Amino acid sequence: MAAEATTATTTTFDKAASSSESSLGTKDKSWCNWWTGTSFDMLRTLEKRILSYLKTPYRGSFVDVGHCVGEADKVWTLSLNTESPNVPLVLVHGLGAGVALWVLNLDALAKDRPVYAIDVLGFGRSSRPRFSSDPMVVEKQLVKSIEEWRREMNLKEIILLGHSMGGFIAASYALSYPDRLRQLILADPWGMPEKPKDFESNVRIRFWLKPIFAVSKMLNPLWPIRFAGPYGPSLVNRFRQDIVMKFSSVITDGMDISNYIHQCNSQNPSGEGAFHSMMQDFAWAKNPMINRMGEMKSTVPVTILYGSKSWLLHTSPPDTVKQLGENSFVNVKIIEGSGHHIYADDADAFNEMVNEACRAADRLQKVEKITE
Repeated sequence: MAAEATTATTTTFDKAASSSESSLGTKDKSWCNWWTGTSFDMLRTLEKRILSYLKTPYRGSFVDVGHCVGEADKVWTLSLNTESPNVPLVLVHGLGAGVALWVLNLDALAKDRPVYAIDVLGFGRSSRPRFSSDPMVVEKQLVKSIEEWRREMNLKEIILLGHSMGGFIAASYALSYPDRLRQLILADPWGMPEKPKDFESNVRIRFWLKPIFAVSKMLNPLWPIRFAGPYGPSLVNRFRQDIVMKFSSVITDGMDISNYIHQCNSQNPSGEGAFHSMMQDFAWAKNPMINRMGEMKSTVPVTILYGSKSWLLHTSPPDTVKQLGENSFVNVKIIEGSGHHIYADDADAFNEMVNEACRAADRLQKVEKITE
């Protein structure tokens, strides 16, 4: 396990970490790397610059998860407050994101427990292997990478939190490994509902846009960032200013966020390709989770957080949230005024709701220890 030991005020680069990153194929300078301005060194620099705003010391390391998809996959991991005896919380980001975008949450969430944030395999600084094109196989590959990561980290039980695409992966993990979870937290999860059968007929699309949408379905969702080449950061800053502004209270240079998102997504889009394989259309999964939630063991408490203004909530059937809440172990909460990026839209409310769910898991663990 190669590591970078880091605190909020001092930084030490471990040579082994650079060696591990190089072994991921990050130094490959193809014409595409040249055009997009791809640099894993720059990605690392931007990540550290954003995380320098943290008050809690953290450690970054590459965790070798073996042959999950590629020959020797590695998952980039941030670790905080690992000495705490409480149940560890593991954070799984959404499409196109990376560990640094949890900067508004890590201090609050790691106050009373160990917290681990991972770059999902195929994203950020993790390995970028070639996934299967079969949606169920891809899903199992991503779930396996998290399970192998848990084993390698020697974590007996965890609280698993996934945002958007990460929520879909986390829910799938809970179905496969329920005995490893103390709590499942889904933050504005993607891939929950079925696509409405009458959606196409109810949505009016201008005739000249239809071929564009048809072609876009065949491409990875974030292809414009790579197509824009050196103008990618400006593209992100212009069209996703909403995301950049969410961090303005902490990050003094907004371009750090734009550049970080660009660097995360201008490289080999293997994780993005995995998402493309799992999606029916951008808003829906080929194998929606709503049809499988009933199979989840009742021993896994589930907390689902939605933003009241989230596009995901509005693409769901009206009774989706009600359906999820029918099981007694499912607790659905709405963060008023928040959109899809609820971890940043109202970080204080999000952090408190997550900590509340985590404390419930702690209490249950203590009760079980007493009764053993």
